[in-house]
Amino acid sequence: MLKRPFDKSKLPSRHVTEGPARAPHRSYYYAMGMTEEEIHQPLVGVATCWNEAAPCNIALNRQAQSAKMGVKAGSGTPREFTTITVTDGIAMGHEGMRSSLASREAIADTVELTMRGHCYDALVGLAGCDKSLPGMMMAMIRLNVPSVFLYGGSILPGKAPVGADVPEDFANRDLTVQDMFEAVGRHQNDQMSDAALDVLERVACPSAGACGGQFTANTMACVSEAIGLALFNSSGAPAPYESRDQYAEASGRAVMDLLEKNIRARDICTREAFENAARVVACTGGSTNAGLHLPAMAHEAGIEFFLDDVCEIFRDTPYFVDLKPGGQYVAKDLYEAGGVPVVMKELRKAGLIHEDCMTASGLTVGEELDRNTREADGQVIHPVETPITKTGGVVGLKGNLAPEGAIVKVAGIEPQHQIFTGPARIFECEQDAFDAVQSRAYEEGDVFVIRNEGPSGGPGMREMLATTAALSGQGMGKKVALITDGRFSGATRGFCVGHVGPEAAHGGPIALLKDGDMITINAIEGSISVALDDDEMAARKAAWAGPRETIYASGALWKYAQAVGATYRGAVTHPGGAAEKHSYMDL
Repeated sequence: MLKRPFDKSKLPSRHVTEGPARAPHRSYYYAMGMTEEEIHQPLVGVATCWNEAAPCNIALNRQAQSAKMGVKAGSGTPREFTTITVTDGIAMGHEGMRSSLASREAIADTVELTMRGHCYDALVGLAGCDKSLPGMMMAMIRLNVPSVFLYGGSILPGKAPVGADVPEDFANRDLTVQDMFEAVGRHQNDQMSDAALDVLERVACPSAGACGGQFTANTMACVSEAIGLALFNSSGAPAPYESRDQYAEASGRAVMDLLEKNIRARDICTREAFENAARVVACTGGSTNAGLHLPAMAHEAGIEFFLDDVCEIFRDTPYFVDLKPGGQYVAKDLYEAGGVPVVMKELRKAGLIHEDCMTASGLTVGEELDRNTREADGQVIHPVETPITKTGGVVGLKGNLAPEGAIVKVAGIEPQHQIFTGPARIFECEQDAFDAVQSRAYEEGDVFVIRNEGPSGGPGMREMLATTAALSGQGMGKKVALITDGRFSGATRGFCVGHVGPEAAHGGPIALLKDGDMITINAIEGSISVALDDDEMAARKAAWAGPRETIYASGALWKYAQAVGATYRGAVTHPGGAAEKHSYMDL
């Protein structure tokens, strides 16, 4: 194999491999069986979030080996390392969920520290579960090294066995973990037997891979392609497919091409690229968590791209990809229909894509789309001219209840259900709300208000899937509304408003509400308000006793609560790219 030469005199790895003074460092590399040639090639970090916590991450190790082969084929020397993942499906519905969003920062921080400490020249990053995707991409943008991202792939859909004694609507559909959370609600409502629940839990998740609907993992996987950090079509194949290994190998080759051309992460992740990514989230009915992760990723580049900016794009983007939880299909179906490239081709027809943005292949978005011959199938991907709805599947809200904004997913919710007025039913934490749902201690028409669940006040900004799924399981998903300064899972269905800011711990209006206050949510106009005048709000603010004390007085979550910023800015924990005084690659 012909080796291409790389001049290491300006690459970070020269600090650990070049010159007589680095003989001690080189002795470590020889101790690991590396050859002289390998030591003096560029060193490429191959980072994975592999662990045995959940199926989302279990296939990453396999794919990393293929990525390393690609790096070697491109005349680089791969150095594999791992970082943590907190998997939401396991963490959901209990105190463990507080660790989820904080893990995004830990992933970005640990990848950064590993890259810096060992002076790696480029990065291939593999991730599977929700927060690990933005965390890995944040590290790439923060370091601003040549980078290629690779999603580990989605799980295959489950199916109830033929003849199984389960409710008819569960027997006749593709199953995801979302269905299991809703099955718990049915079971609690005496509409599903112990035996049926037992059958479903054994078949709902039949393979390795991340949750199959357009939940947070698949949403951010689509983002990775749309923003240009991943090779086109690399995110779509389910985790068990052998073709994932080919995409991994191609990703390793691609990062060496980027290194040769000195194309870095921020050359790819421009303001226009973030706008492309937000378009794809909107038209696929993606997770509301994108409204948190896109601003956080932009922050790493020193780009101000806040919740308002994301929602502005959502507002005028048609929703035309029919995916769960609001629609019918799962990630495997989207892949078979042509994946993100076909979605972006439809957006291009409407003039909604910036075509000049660079991608991980070294080609622009427009050049990549020109190479693609697939067209919308009219089933999973509708033509942009005949969308499911004319505006995006996710809507931003503002008003006297959320001056810094909030977000709601309306994909799959009929327009008549997108305006809701009802009395507030106050819960000081998620568990209180879940207990009320379990005991049916609420009324049709209530607006659940779950507060003290923000990034700082939670701490950790928990997702509320257990509560919302239980409501759906009880048939009340469209008969109540729910607002919180916490988050919702990408799998959440129903009229659920998250990211209300400022959060309760910072004295936001959500902290001042009382039972019975009349709240109006209007997703058509993009407003959220409480029927209180300014004088009453001021009086309540003056009487506010301050943030609720949490039990997290030390440790990682305490540190996170001290450092984390506003939700609308992405709940980030450091000043970001705008405050940088050096470039890692140029040290």
